Amino acid sequence: MLRRLGILGGTFDPPHIGHLILAEYAREALELAQVLFVPAADPPHKDDTRLDVRHRLAMVERAIEGNAHFAISMADIERPGPHYTVDLIPILQTQFPDTELYFLIGADSLRDLPKWNRPAELIRLCKLAVMRRPDVDVTPDMHEAVLPGLAARVTMIDAPLVDVSSTEIVERLQTGKSVRYVVPDAVLDYIQANGLYR
Repeated sequence: MLRRLGILGGTFDPPHIGHLILAEYAREALELAQVLFVPAADPPHKDDTRLDVRHRLAMVERAIEGNAHFAISMADIERPGPHYTVDLIPILQTQFPDTELYFLIGADSLRDLPKWNRPAELIRLCKLAVMRRPDVDVTPDMHEAVLPGLAARVTMIDAPLVDVSSTEIVERLQTGKSVRYVVPDAVLDYIQANGLYR
């Protein structure tokens, strides 16, 4: 059996418990050897990345410390743009040969998958592990008409339905409200020490 590796990409602006829950539950459900957190250098679909990648990387490091099954990949940060997921996966396949890759996403990402760059190519390159979200109703075969074979490449992950967003976290920080328990303590310490999201 091929060694299985989970890939969790994102801006992590900031990283929060939703990211960690998805990574841990997917790791357990799919028997992943490791989950790689891949901070996005310059995501083409987001024009509102708030912090430089240096800060986002530092926060991810703090968020995952202490979990031997979690690691960081610099693959997206170190490659030239544009930064599409479909171009990232072959780099990781080269770095981790003889490995079955699972790209970890939320239900909202599965819902929007046909809008991604070259989604048919992406699902040929890796499998998708999808965590349900309380406000998004998806099924593995929902895009089968436009992405034939998608259902066979999707595994739904049962995890606590936690509706947390980085945008909401930043809004709370900017209005002086608490984000304790929503972001790891080490991440909150870093945010406060560096005066971020003010």
